[in-house]
Amino acid sequence: MKRLVLAFSALAMVAGGAVAEPVSGGRANVVIQPEPPSLMLGLVQNGPTQMVAGNIYESLLRYDHDLNPMPSLAKSWSVSEDGKTYTFTLQDGVKWHDGTAFSAADVVFTADVFLRETHARLRASLKHVESITAPDDSTVVFQLKNPFGPFIGIFEAGTMPIVPKHIYEGTDYKKNPANNTPIGTGPFKFADWVKGSHILLTKNEAYWDEGKPYLDEIYWHVIPDANSRAVAFETGKVDVLPGGSIENFDVERISNLPNTCVTDKGWEYFGPHAFLWLNNRQGPTANKQFRQALMYAIDRNFAKEVLWNGLGNLASGPVSSSTKFYSNDVTQYDYNPDKARELVKASGYDGTPVRLLPMPYGETWLRWGEAVKQNLQEAGIKVESVATDVAGWNQKLSEWDYDIAFTYLYQYGDPALGVARTYVSTNIAKGSPWNNVGGYESTEVDNLFGEAALAVTAEERQALYNKVQSKLVDDVPVAWLLELGFPTIHRCNVKSLVNTAIGVNDGFKDAYIEK
Repeated sequence: MKRLVLAFSALAMVAGGAVAEPVSGGRANVVIQPEPPSLMLGLVQNGPTQMVAGNIYESLLRYDHDLNPMPSLAKSWSVSEDGKTYTFTLQDGVKWHDGTAFSAADVVFTADVFLRETHARLRASLKHVESITAPDDSTVVFQLKNPFGPFIGIFEAGTMPIVPKHIYEGTDYKKNPANNTPIGTGPFKFADWVKGSHILLTKNEAYWDEGKPYLDEIYWHVIPDANSRAVAFETGKVDVLPGGSIENFDVERISNLPNTCVTDKGWEYFGPHAFLWLNNRQGPTANKQFRQALMYAIDRNFAKEVLWNGLGNLASGPVSSSTKFYSNDVTQYDYNPDKARELVKASGYDGTPVRLLPMPYGETWLRWGEAVKQNLQEAGIKVESVATDVAGWNQKLSEWDYDIAFTYLYQYGDPALGVARTYVSTNIAKGSPWNNVGGYESTEVDNLFGEAALAVTAEERQALYNKVQSKLVDDVPVAWLLELGFPTIHRCNVKSLVNTAIGVNDGFKDAYIEK
């Protein structure tokens, strides 16, 4: 597969070693699928919304591929020696898309008022914050109750999108008419949305980062059928296929077309991690030996090489290798059907069929469900597949109505932000498919995650996360499958598109079309 290596610099190397300046002008035609339910990023944080609206809204920071913070609305920042005071100095001359001046008051309102009410994932991190203040119009201070190691990682556009105080203060946030015409500080402004057809963003001529963006427009095409999305790229209708736009079996063919470049970068912050929910409360999956048997029974390498066309990596445990504090010093579960059968027998399994809930996200996922079913049957486990649509899948997980179920979750760069939620007992509650759906309970794991989140130094955090990863991999509360690979495919003359850890979600600020 061809791969485009993208640099953080806005400059691109061209033939002969000369350096070409970015070119202004042009439209990027991009696929968005499924169509976002909303573009008001402070209210809705699903994947398609983040992808489009991450170019309308901004946060204080961006992150490079190694998850190091970079300037965005904040041009500089500092952290006190005790890890409890974070001070941000804001960019000069920033304006909202309606021309109103941006200030520290917008940040305080957003983080301390608006998002505490609307953003459940961020709210969990803000519990560690004692106060958010603005000493002056250009400075914001977050005073923490206690050190919170991952705090510097919560300032990207999807996690803390800064919203305009002058538009939302004192209103019913969900009913505010501005939700239909979102106003941010980002490089692109909302222009038009024809449901079922397209979303158009246009260049912010008054953008604070002088000279950017280079593009005049981003035209997001809504194309529901995966085959039609592939055809749209083949025929030149679209220039960019973000990760997951086409079926995996089409990736290699499309990647080999002329003037086509591919990168698997731009997902480091999310760390998409595929695994099987295992119901730890009842049935065969409540038995630890049975759960360990599943890990030996599943041919994960087959899934990677055949179903995902070699994309991604085998998951060694709860933390992705692209996430901070990853450790592979854990029990290794290689594909071993004989070992699986031994453990199934030792668990006392009585032949009761287990209900397997595949993920209704397209053909690749349905094929994966069939492959896992076959693996388990070969290990002596009876399996009943339960077909659902997306709404039904969400409902069954939320109500714990399953034995084994496919899912994948984002890790958000730090175990405290995206991993702990799956395993801590305080996060067991019906009604959500994104919390501790498996019902796993361990006081030791709860304590380790709690201590690691509050430890001040990286060394302390690593030692604690090493322990919790080892414990979890032995207990197998879920069956880890793959660190998913979602390649971005684009015309090679679309330059500097993927240059942060969230890829195209904030990449069009730097992108340009080489003539």
